[in-house]
Amino acid sequence: MVRVLRRLFGRDPGEPIIVVSGLPRSGTSMAMKMLEAGGVELAVDGIRTADEDNPKGYYELERVKELDKTEDKSWLREVRGRGIKVISFLLRDLPRENRYRVLFMTRRFEEILASQAKMLERRGEESETEDERMKDLYENHLLQVKGMLSRKENFEVLYIQYSDVLENGRKHAELIRDFLGLDLDVEKMQAVVDRQLYRNRSPQA
Repeated sequence: MVRVLRRLFGRDPGEPIIVVSGLPRSGTSMAMKMLEAGGVELAVDGIRTADEDNPKGYYELERVKELDKTEDKSWLREVRGRGIKVISFLLRDLPRENRYRVLFMTRRFEEILASQAKMLERRGEESETEDERMKDLYENHLLQVKGMLSRKENFEVLYIQYSDVLENGRKHAELIRDFLGLDLDVEKMQAVVDRQLYRNRSPQA
């Protein structure tokens, strides 16, 4: 893989960047916390602090939000070997000079929409898009993202269902460890999985 990327892009891509991604409210913050507990160094700035919607913190880096607006993304080279959260809508804007190992969090659309509605309600805001329309938009978006990731040689992806992690944290901590090829502390990763935060469940869950 490294030799292929060096031939394609003219330089050694270095260690892969560990990317946690997914739709909003899909469990990405939980995945970041698991990485931190396991021993992965994270690229975060703490600007967005914990609140009622994410009491354990957001684990974000504000600079990521500008990926689709800036040409110079060389700063990502400094993140190689570390964990960073990138929302699914911005994955296409990651520069191809790096390797990426993506932990892609998935969650039932009904639960995502319920969680987003609660967040908006607490902020005194309303959604401008009907749930069925939003669900269709999300479905189409994920199809496009998964297709893109399958075609890119510098991306490796592990898809993780949020509810499955809550049901069996140890199993998924081991899956993450094996996917990343790192000596992570599975016990500590499992310990940070908090089922009490599973507050917006779909009827079939």
